[in-house]
Amino acid sequence: MTTGLLALIIAVAIVLQIMLALLTGIWHKRNSLGNEDDSATEGVGAPAGSDLERHQAAAGKWEGFKPFRVVRRVEENVAGDICSFYLQPTEPMTLPDFHPGQYLTLKLELQSGGDGDKRSAVRCYSLSDRPRPDCYRISVKRVGAPADRSTAPPGQASNHLHDRVEVGDLLMVKAPSGNFHLMEEPPLPLVLIAGGIGITPMLSIINTLVEQKSEREIWLFYGARNGREVIMHTLLKRLDQTRPHFHLHLCYSRPDAVDRIGTDYQHAGHVDMRLLQDVLRLRRYQYYICGPAAMMESIVPGLQALGIPASDIHYEAFGPASLAKPKAKVSEASHKPEASWRVTFSKSGRSAQWTNGHDSLLSFTEGEGIAVDSACRAGSCGSCQTRIESGEVEYNHAPDADVEAGHCLLCVSRPSSDLKLSL
Repeated sequence: MTTGLLALIIAVAIVLQIMLALLTGIWHKRNSLGNEDDSATEGVGAPAGSDLERHQAAAGKWEGFKPFRVVRRVEENVAGDICSFYLQPTEPMTLPDFHPGQYLTLKLELQSGGDGDKRSAVRCYSLSDRPRPDCYRISVKRVGAPADRSTAPPGQASNHLHDRVEVGDLLMVKAPSGNFHLMEEPPLPLVLIAGGIGITPMLSIINTLVEQKSEREIWLFYGARNGREVIMHTLLKRLDQTRPHFHLHLCYSRPDAVDRIGTDYQHAGHVDMRLLQDVLRLRRYQYYICGPAAMMESIVPGLQALGIPASDIHYEAFGPASLAKPKAKVSEASHKPEASWRVTFSKSGRSAQWTNGHDSLLSFTEGEGIAVDSACRAGSCGSCQTRIESGEVEYNHAPDADVEAGHCLLCVSRPSSDLKLSL
C-alpha cells in the first residue's frame, strides 16, 4: 500500500467520524426538544388558564354564529323549570376556553304566530360549567308571565328552548363573551351572591376553581323561594361538606313544609346586607353578584355604602344594564350638558329630549316605546346595533362586539350631540 493511498484512507475515516458525531448531536438535540414539547403539553392537571391554554383558546375562537348540536338536555330542579343544554360544534374542533362567568349568545328561530312564520331572536345565556374542550353547557329557566302582569306573554325564547329544542337539534351560537367573570388577580376570598337563575355563572366559577384545586375561600349566598327551585343542590351540599374552603348559605324566602332549616337550607328570607354582615368576617373579599333587580338594587349599593372599592364589586343583573352603573364624568369643556341633546327616531317619526335618568340609548329608546332587538345589554352580542343617520355617540365602555361604520350599539352608548337614529 502506497503512502498516498494510506493517507487517503485515513482522511476518509476522519471525515466519516466527524459526520457521525454531527449526526449523533443533531439526533440528541431533536430528541431533547421533543421531550420538552411533550412535557409542556402533557399537564393533564394543569390549571385551565395556563399560558398555553390561553393561546389555544384564542386560536379557536370564531366570528359570528356557528352551528352547535344539542347532545344532552337535563332538568336540573324539582320544579322542572330549569333545563341544561349541552352543546357540541357540528364540525371537529377544540372549543376555545372562556372566563368562568361569561355567557353564550344564541340566535333562535321563534314561531311568530299561528301561520308558521318564524322570526329570529338573539338571547344570551350564562355558561354554567367550567371550560371543557368538547362541550358547552347553558342552564335556562323557563320564564312565565310577570307576576304583576298575568296577561303579558311569557318569555318566548326560554319557552322555545324548553318546549321545542331536543337532543339532536341545531342552535346557532356565538363564541363566549362578557365582562362579568372571575378575576384571577388578586386572589382574594370570593363572595358569590346569586338569586334564582343568577346561580348559573356562579356554578361556572365554582366548578372551575374546584377543577383547578384552588384554595381560594368561597362563600356562596344563594337565594331561592324553596328547595324545589334550587339547582345542583346535591353538588353544592357535597362541596360544603367535603371542601373546607367552600361555605354554602342557602336562603329560602318561601320554604315548603318539607324544607328543613339547618339541613336543606341555612337561612329563612332573602339574601340581604344584614345577612352578609352577620356571616362574613371583617376582611377584604371579591364580590360577585347576579340576580333579579330587587336583590341587585339592595346588595350593590349596600356594598358601596360600606366603602368597598368598586374594583372588588362585580355584578350582572338579568340584563346588566337593568342596574345603572355610575356615570362617567363628562368634560364640560368639550360637551354640552347631556339633557340638551335631541334624539330623533326617523322610522318612527318621533323625537325626544335625552335625559340624565337613562344609562344608555337602549333604555332611553325603550322608554319612548320603540321596540329594539337586544340581548346581552352589555355591548357584547351586537344585536342592538343601529345605524346613525346624523350626530355622534360616546360609549360608557368599549364594546366587545364589532360595530359597523356609521352604527352604534345602543346598550352601551349615549348621545354626545343631537342624534338621528334609523329606528
